[in-house]
Amino acid sequence: MTRIGVVGTENSHVDHFVRFLNVEHRHGTARVVALAGGDSERNRVLAKTGGIETIVVSAADLGGLADAVIISSRDGRTHRVDAVPLLEAGIPVLVDKPLAASVADAEAILAAARRGGVPLVSASALRFVPETAALATAAERIGPLTAVHVTGPADPASPYAGLYFYGVHHVEAALQITGARTDASSPVHVQRTGAAVVATTRFGEVHVVLTFVPPSGPDVVPFHATVVGTRGVEAHPLTLGPDYNAPVLDRFLRAVETGTPPADDGALLAPIAVLDAITAELDR
Repeated sequence: MTRIGVVGTENSHVDHFVRFLNVEHRHGTARVVALAGGDSERNRVLAKTGGIETIVVSAADLGGLADAVIISSRDGRTHRVDAVPLLEAGIPVLVDKPLAASVADAEAILAAARRGGVPLVSASALRFVPETAALATAAERIGPLTAVHVTGPADPASPYAGLYFYGVHHVEAALQITGARTDASSPVHVQRTGAAVVATTRFGEVHVVLTFVPPSGPDVVPFHATVVGTRGVEAHPLTLGPDYNAPVLDRFLRAVETGTPPADDGALLAPIAVLDAITAELDR
């Protein structure tokens, strides 16, 4: 049995992981066996739902209890302190989006995975929705891409490290659609339009526009992407269905089994580098 520990249980994604593993048994004998965060009402509910017997105080307490760990904390600024000791101890880690809230922290996490010799996985679920896959092949129908525009909810004032919390979805979707992997070196121009933040840059030869719209009460702008080719335009909403976290978990458990991460260090670092550049411009 693959024993999985979870950190950051305040995140609703954890409900998905517990359902997939402990309720629906989608991955054989892999199970969530321990929750970090102490004896909270939230952890007691998760433990009852998933038949999880062990609740510990911190990520550090998962050593010896778990063969792999999911870090799902909403605030990416906490990911480095939780992930690095686990990785260095030889425990594979899935860091739920974002990998980190700075390039420095992301590089430290990547270095810890190399030292521990274990796979590190992190990805936005928007990379794997059907509409993103369709737009990633749009060049076959509308010619080489010249521009990509991704819009959706994200708040620079979020207590969970600002734009890193939800803005990572925009960036990773654009990277997936364009096929860019490590190109985060192009200049970024950022402007505020009302409450929204609009960032423009280039991924390779493709002009990229990212529009981050803070939620207004119950009204949330949906994720959406438009691609422009040399012969036409395609656009789709990027829809997160009820099982949208399943592909990320699938990738992680394959990595645990094979010992090989699904993405290299450059691909993991790229979205954080883009968000660093956007945030730096906002702070000017």
